[in-house]
Amino acid sequence: MKIALFLIVCVGAAIAGDQYTSKYDNIDVDKILSNDRILTQYIKCLMEEGNCTNEGKELKRTLPDALATGCTKCSEKQKAQTEKVLRHLSKNRPRDWARLKGKYDPKGEYAKKYEGKSLTA
Repeated sequence: MKIALFLIVCVGAAIAGDQYTSKYDNIDVDKILSNDRILTQYIKCLMEEGNCTNEGKELKRTLPDALATGCTKCSEKQKAQTEKVLRHLSKNRPRDWARLKGKYDPKGEYAKKYEGKSLTA
């Protein structure tokens, strides 16, 4: 169930050496999650159904690596933001959650890998 563990991996963290950039760490994740229009745009970006902001482009580029590596390049703040997004999407946007899992984890391998685990533990 934790495929979206990385959906806010800095809302666009770029791969840079051993860690993702902290360039987007100060984005107000709560503001994004509370604004359906903005959140929908990020989801459309990830699903390749709409235009992407610069942050969205970075997120779409980084997401596969973050999933494959267990977010090992994420900072603690990025991990906490990611878990917040995960909880929000699975609880409040289950259809979008299912679509994102279908695109980024079609075989369910990441869901199995991260089920019940916390990124920040």
